[in-house]
Amino acid sequence: MFPLQRDRRLRTNESIRSLVRETSLSPQDFMLPMFVAEGKDVKIPIASMPGIYRHSLNHTVAEVKEAWDLGIRAVNLYVKVSENLKDNTGKEAWNKDGLMQQTIKAIKDAVPEMIVMPDVALDPYSIYGHDGIIEKGYVVNDATVDALTRMSLSHAEAGADFVAPSDMMDGRVLAIRKALEQNGHHNVGIMSYSAKYASAFYGPFREALDSAPVDAQEIPKDKKTYQMDYANRIEAIKEALHDVEEGADIVMVKPGIAYLDIVREVKNAVNVPVSVYHVSGEYAMIKAAAERGWLDHDKIMIEQLYCIKRAGASIISTYFAKEAAALLNK
Repeated sequence: MFPLQRDRRLRTNESIRSLVRETSLSPQDFMLPMFVAEGKDVKIPIASMPGIYRHSLNHTVAEVKEAWDLGIRAVNLYVKVSENLKDNTGKEAWNKDGLMQQTIKAIKDAVPEMIVMPDVALDPYSIYGHDGIIEKGYVVNDATVDALTRMSLSHAEAGADFVAPSDMMDGRVLAIRKALEQNGHHNVGIMSYSAKYASAFYGPFREALDSAPVDAQEIPKDKKTYQMDYANRIEAIKEALHDVEEGADIVMVKPGIAYLDIVREVKNAVNVPVSVYHVSGEYAMIKAAAERGWLDHDKIMIEQLYCIKRAGASIISTYFAKEAAALLNK
């Protein structure tokens, strides 16, 4: 009791504050999301995400090398495929010579120790912009799971360390795990997007991949029949537990800052690492406010990343990865 206990004694200066600090943050905590485009020497800026680009394969490899040198040890891959390769089956997703498969091989050849986690979902390959196959105006589950399984196997065969299903279909983790085991990919892990919410924070990401749901008759206008209702908490715990039971090695909560209560709940419930996606809208808000001089960019960036780590994240997938790593390295 006061004055025997004065809590401010442990805040007197930076030396004591750093000595008793409960949470640490380092470049090894980050995963860098990357957008890959077809062509050579391509670098297309994403207007709503200043500093982020769609890179062709050669520039992607160069960026991976830069990330490795900064201490970043994992990348999360997304591809922007040509419109003529899109259909309602997603078959380009498991083309052994597809853009994703080429990218995985090129990165593993250039930086073998970098952990490569390609995205597993059909929206970049879908003419409708949905994460699954559409039949009679509905995203069907089981046919989509079959497609995602084929996609995951092709990623494993290309050299991926983990596959990262982000689709939110029921039972896909179990189907993928069984297929990986049956085909000898025992050491390929699964990072499951277990609690992925139907969030408005994804807007800039959909611009980056041109993967928003199309506005057409009899096509769902949003992803609410498979992504989670942001009003729900218990459902996130249930989803994460199901995925762990089905063989997920890492579970993810997405988005990040607005969902830190979910991060902590999931962390308390599971016995595997928890990844958090600090998403495009969260990135864009900081960039926009900083450009106007309303916020201190670096201080807000680092504070948010610390808060995500404090909430229970083992891995933070963030577009700030390179900037934050460079700052922390100083």
